[in-house]
Order: sequence, then structure tokens, then C-alpha cells
Amino acid sequence: MASTSYYKSFNNSLFKTKIKQTLTLVGSVAASVFVAGTLTACQPGTAPDNSIEITQLQTKSTQDIAFSKFAESFIDQFWQLNPGYAVYVGFYKYDTLLPIPNEQTAEKELAFYQQQLEQLNAIHPQGLSPNNASDYYILKNQIESGIWYSTVLKSGEWDPSNYNVAGVFGVILNTDYKPLNERLSTIIERMKNVPAYYQAAQQNLINPTLTHTKLAAQQNKGTLGLFNKTISEKVQNSSLPEIQKQVFNQRLTDAVAAIEGYISWLDNKVIELENSSNVKDFRIGKDLYEQKFKFDIFSAYAANELYDKALSEKDRVHKEMIKIADKLWPKYFEGTVKPKDPLVMIKAVIDHISVKHVKRDDFVDSIRAQIPELEAFVSKHDLITMDKDKPLVVRETPEYQRGFAGASINAPGPYDAKANTYYNVTPLDNFNDEEAESYLREYNHWLLQVLNIHEAVPGHYTQLVHSNKSKSLVKSIFGNGAMVEGWAVYTERMMLEEGYGDNEPELWLMYYKWNLRVIMNAILDYSIQVNGLTESEALDMMINQAFQEKSEATGKWRRATLSQVQLTSYFTGYSEIYQLREELKKVTGDKFNLKDFHNQFLSFGSAPVPIIRKLMFDDYVNTHK
Repeated sequence: MASTSYYKSFNNSLFKTKIKQTLTLVGSVAASVFVAGTLTACQPGTAPDNSIEITQLQTKSTQDIAFSKFAESFIDQFWQLNPGYAVYVGFYKYDTLLPIPNEQTAEKELAFYQQQLEQLNAIHPQGLSPNNASDYYILKNQIESGIWYSTVLKSGEWDPSNYNVAGVFGVILNTDYKPLNERLSTIIERMKNVPAYYQAAQQNLINPTLTHTKLAAQQNKGTLGLFNKTISEKVQNSSLPEIQKQVFNQRLTDAVAAIEGYISWLDNKVIELENSSNVKDFRIGKDLYEQKFKFDIFSAYAANELYDKALSEKDRVHKEMIKIADKLWPKYFEGTVKPKDPLVMIKAVIDHISVKHVKRDDFVDSIRAQIPELEAFVSKHDLITMDKDKPLVVRETPEYQRGFAGASINAPGPYDAKANTYYNVTPLDNFNDEEAESYLREYNHWLLQVLNIHEAVPGHYTQLVHSNKSKSLVKSIFGNGAMVEGWAVYTERMMLEEGYGDNEPELWLMYYKWNLRVIMNAILDYSIQVNGLTESEALDMMINQAFQEKSEATGKWRRATLSQVQLTSYFTGYSEIYQLREELKKVTGDKFNLKDFHNQFLSFGSAPVPIIRKLMFDDYVNTHK
């Protein structure tokens, strides 16, 4: 499972807010609006003091106007500094720009964030409307996050996979936002900075980790293919003037030399690091982890509290799986004595039925064929509004994106919402027969359905279509990863609860196995990054407690060594969304409407769940009494 690439492509783009401050101040804003409108009714026998209400409304109007101007200015300057991320969200004004990640650029970005924070602090959030107040804290933490990433985490010094130009070039090439020749001209213009880009990357990397160096080498080899083959063929077969093609050929030669030079530098660095006794650990440790969790996730929990919650949830899911496995045992193991250890029994049942899977060569096609079935179920049961005009294209994952997740969504941003959404599925070309069989057993007949719910319908694809329609550009642009991933995880359980799969016990067992992966992600990430969990301990945990195939467990270990905190986003967001739904069901009783809940929840873009909760709870209750 993976989040949309335009969120992952930009280190600081997952919007994260200080939960306690936000809830307190957004709550006080909502309360002040209510008080202003009912003040006279609370004081019978007195004449209405309209001056109080007018003064409050004037203050609110002034602050809202100031904030709107600030937000507009911030976003425009933000795109100039981050033109690549702008392309990912469909804003193409600066598409020819490829910033060089050198010291001057870093200083410029830091100065920008510091200046913007000073301006934002001059605006009083208590005087904003609830929607603007939530946007205020989204931008505030976006800015504070940018400063923290630049001055504290400094991943540009130790993570070589930060440096890869392929992604934006691929989006420009594959998105029809202007005629092909114009996009090719844009590509040619951006290519002139590729050599300086990679030169700066090598200068920045003063202390790279071994794991991130290996990943960077792998991914940039895919980047070579994008330039040497895909882009080159498009240019040569185009109707661009011959002189422009000559410019391209020279820049292609320079770009390829720069990328090959970076790959060679990385390969040599891998050898050096493997033979060194003083290598930087990929683990960031407790202090940095807690700070990164605060910025990236936006939750009522601290990182250690979420870890404890995940441990408790693991025990609950195990109990549910024991019940189902006990029921299925006679069906598949008639006459065989059940193991005394219930986890061994669960694993035996899962292993036995996991042999039901698609053929290796049919993996991508089978996913492509299943999407219409999911769409039909959602429509038949009226679960959420679907937009048939927003296409979903299932394709093989581009080579330059491989190596991090087996399936992911490339979604257009709010500025180009009509563009294609791509469901990237990595074929099993690089697996030997044993590895492919292990992978297919992991993504067996039942789990493949859950995967498609998560990534496509009504998971990431559906959520991001709704997000692009949000009235708040801030919420759509600076999407919260825990909300995005949490929604996808939530829909898995929701679909089964609504009858998908006809309550087949095998599907529920596999769902719990999948859900256990979400829970284990949070446990694993914290255990590795903070508690120093070793690879052998991690594999044992995933295989024997989460019932994962070895290939999946090995891939997850690798992922947990390459990222920090992101793996906790699934469990955090899912828990908070499910809790919100259940509380609304309890309050509204038989008036609760699932489709209304889904549509209203998604109408706030990809905002953090606590902000959505504050904005929608009372309104939903009032309209469903």
C-alpha cells in the first residue's frame, strides 16, 4: 500500500498541525461565532447590543481578509520555490524551472519560511472563520515543518534518494495539459539544469546512509531509461524544429552523463560504506522521531502513545482471527488436530488458502479487470458519490518509481483535476519463480481485492477525486498523509461491513491479516527507528505475528529502513476516522446516513482528521437529527 506520489515526492508537503493548539483555537472560534449570534437571546429583558455583534463580525472580516491575502501570496511564492511539487498538483506556471539544490537555494528557502512565519504570526486565529482558522494552522505547521526539515532533520545530507529528477519530467511527459510539442520544449528547457542538480547533490551528501544510497542508485538507473528511451523517442518522433532537436541531443548527452556520474558515485559510495566501521545509522532515534511524528502525522496521540495503542489493537485482531480460523479449520483440515498455539493455527489456515491466486503473468491485468467490479458495488449500495468523468488508468509502474512500493496512485492535483489518475502496479519481472510465488501468495485471491479497495475504489483514487473539489485550496495542496492513508484503510473495513464479498470468512480472515499489517506498520516503525529492532527480530514479528510472506516482510523491513514515521500514518488515520464515524452513529442513531458521512468527510479535502472532525461534527448531527 502506498500514498499518492505527489504527497511523497515533497518532503514537507504532508500537512501537519499542532493538535492541542488547533482544537482549542478552532473550537473557540466556532464558539465565538455561536455566541455572537445568540448573545441577546441569552439576556431577556434587555435591548439587543448590536454593536458587540457588529464589532466581532468586523474583526472577523478583517482577519479573514488578511489571512486570505496571506494564503494566496504564500502559495504563489511556495510554487516558485517548489516548481516540481507544483507540477504534481497540476500548477504548471513554473514547469520549466528545475531548482539546483545547492546552498544558495537552501538559504533562500529557509529565509522564505522564516519571513512567512513572522507574517502569519501577525494574524490572530481567534478572529478567523472556522474554515480559515483550520487553514491557518495547516499553513503554520507547514512553515514550521519546512524550518524543522531544513535546520534539524537535514535529510539532504544523508539521504541520496532525495535527489532524482525523473518524477516531474515523467508527469510533464504523460499529462496532456498542453500540446505535446510544448511539453517537450518544457522538458528540454528543464534539462539544462540536470548536470548542476546532480553536482549539488554529491556536494550535499556529507554523511549518507547505506540503505538510502542503495535505493538512490536503483531508482536513478530507472531515470536513465526515462531520458535515454522514453523522452528521447518522443522528441525524435515529434515535429519539433531540427534545431530544437539538436539542443535536446546536446542536453540529453549532458544529462545522461550527470546521471551516470551520480550512479557511479553512489555505487562507489556503497562499496565504501559496506567496508566502513563508522557508518551513519538509518535510524533517527527517539527525539527526532517524536518531532517528525508531530509534524508529519497530526494526531491526538504522541508517537509512543500510538505505539501502545497499536500493541493493544494487535491483540484484539488476533482474537478475531482465532475465531475465524477455528471456524474454517474443519473445512480445510478435517480430521487433523488443531495446533495448541492459536497463532500457529491461524498461520496454517492462511498458508493453506493463500495458494489461491492469479498467475504471475496475469497480475497487472487482473487488477485492471477488478476496478469496474468495485465501482459497481459502491454504486449499487450507494456508499459514496463517484465521478465517472475522472478516469483511472491502471498501468505498469514506471521504472524510475519502482523500489519503494508494489502498488501506488499517481493522482492529479487540484489545479488539473481532470487529468488522469494512474494506478501503478509493479509487474513481477524482477522476481525469480520462488520470489514470485511468495509475492502472489501474499497478494492472493482475497488480499488482491483488499489492495484494490485501498488503492483505487473507494480508497485513494476516490478520495483524491473528492479532495480536488475541496473549497479550500490549502487543504487540497498540503494534504495530510494520515488522513489520506487512513481513509484508504478505513474503506477496506467499510466495504466488508457493507457486504462486499458476501461475508465470506476467508475474505474476513485475509482482511484481518491485511489490517494486522497496518497495525504492525506502526509497531514496526517505532520499534526499528526508536527501539533499535534488528532485521531478524522484525522479520520474526512480521512472519509469525502478522502472518506475512517472507517477500512481503523483507520488503517491509527495507521500507522501514528507508522512511520514518510514514508507516504509522495508516493506523493513525484509520483509527481516528473510524472513531469519528462510530461517534456520529451513536449520536444520530437511525438517522445516520453512511453516504452523507462519506461525502461530507471528503468535502474538506485532505485535511487532518482532527480538523475535519471539528468542522463537520456539529453540522452533521444537526442535519441528521
